[in-house]
Amino acid sequence: MASSRTLALALLFSFLSCYASVPSQASSDGFLQCLSAAIPNELLYTQSSPLFTPVLVSSVRNPRLFTNTTVKPLVIVTPTNASHVQSAVVCGRRHDVRIRVRSGGHDYEGLSYRSERPEVFAVVDLNKMRSVRVNPSAGTASIDSGATLGEVYYAVSKASTQLAFAAGLCPTIGVGGFLSGGGFGMLLRKYGAAIDSVLDATLVDAEGRLLDKKAMGRDVFWAIRGGGGESFGIVLSWKVKLVPVPPTVTMFKVAKTVAEGAVDILTKWQVVAPALPEDLFIRVVVQSSAAEFQSMYLGTCDALLPLMGSRFPELGLNRTHCNEMTWIQSVPYIYLGSTATVEDILNRTTSDGLRKATSDYVRQPIPKDGWLKIFDFLAQPTAGIMIVDPYGGKISAFPESATPFPHRAGVLFNIQYMNFWSAATDGSAQIKWLKDFYTFMTPYVSSNPRQAYVNYRDLDLGQNVVVGNITTYESAKVWGEKYYKDNFKRLAFAKGKVDPNNYFRNEQSIPPLVARK
Repeated sequence: MASSRTLALALLFSFLSCYASVPSQASSDGFLQCLSAAIPNELLYTQSSPLFTPVLVSSVRNPRLFTNTTVKPLVIVTPTNASHVQSAVVCGRRHDVRIRVRSGGHDYEGLSYRSERPEVFAVVDLNKMRSVRVNPSAGTASIDSGATLGEVYYAVSKASTQLAFAAGLCPTIGVGGFLSGGGFGMLLRKYGAAIDSVLDATLVDAEGRLLDKKAMGRDVFWAIRGGGGESFGIVLSWKVKLVPVPPTVTMFKVAKTVAEGAVDILTKWQVVAPALPEDLFIRVVVQSSAAEFQSMYLGTCDALLPLMGSRFPELGLNRTHCNEMTWIQSVPYIYLGSTATVEDILNRTTSDGLRKATSDYVRQPIPKDGWLKIFDFLAQPTAGIMIVDPYGGKISAFPESATPFPHRAGVLFNIQYMNFWSAATDGSAQIKWLKDFYTFMTPYVSSNPRQAYVNYRDLDLGQNVVVGNITTYESAKVWGEKYYKDNFKRLAFAKGKVDPNNYFRNEQSIPPLVARK
């Protein structure tokens, strides 16, 4: 009997140690009163507010993560200036209420607005802080974290037809989350990851202080440029270097089925694409029995055709495939389709449907028989898609330690696996397919660690264990070294400098390590 009681107590302690302490009702009430004293009430949405749910779901990009059982925030704060964010942090620290931060809502596991654990938390939603200030003569832009990539692209194009922002494909992604994980898109081979262009940032730390690059210090500034969101504080704005683009870029989309030689073409693509001139980027979306090659070339069709003819003739590119346009016109072309307009990238309300995703990195070419088996997987009734982005060029020119984003030299391409389903199904078959495919790919991808991209967050890679309000390093290392490789420990020491008490945390936040004197 005594041993059973001891076991029960041990299990209870183990359960509780994995979760944050839950503040009392009085503490929660005190937090709300504290917020009301510092922030206008029209910027606060409590659970009793009729607008609470509409505001909460306004940036939920994946309905899978919002159900009747979702652990929702105590309140949503929609700040309009830095002082509101500082007040939210100060009130949260004072009353033991955690803060989660949302910019665009694209977190693949929804950790910017929900919790996997029974804790009381607030969401700071930055959608009202989305100014974009472009300085064409200096070739820079100052961007609030709540702006979407589409809003940034649009503002840059209005200020200059010769400049661009080297970021991602999806225009509804929030800048804050995108840059916090590294960020890459169709200019990655020419200009590197998005964080390679960050010049400065403004951070609200766990004490509520407002810090720029100099004030936060070298290690913390290094950490926020790719070290993941919601670990080091709340980044309110970023100063970035813009990049030059020619007046004409050439886009193409060429689909090849297995019957048309897709296996042989992909086998060649994986070697050629990372070694092409930096002006040429060719990604591939592989689905069912076909592969669609999607490309941007920084130049004209006349210059592209001989290049493709000599370096990648297997694709059979000809003039009918070429679509010449300006850089800003290329943004909707790839993601939204050939009929979309530039103004369409300003739409913040699109949803990507019910889905689950994960990622891999490939450092050695996949043999032809491997590609044949991949197409067999993709032919299954519950199959999803496989998106491959070539590396090489500028993204590989930086040392792995230059930023927390370590996926540099030696990487041939990144893989994103994704599966979708309708509300009429529970998605279990689609998720099982995804996990089975991920397991199947083990021999073909990186190992020790098996690398993953933090902006394609996947909680199946591991979750934090919290003991005494501090995330254990050992539990976080399970997923952390997959995202960050050898940079993970340095991130933990940076966390120990700026947030040693682990105020900012979620299921995959960086744990604090404090250097011994």
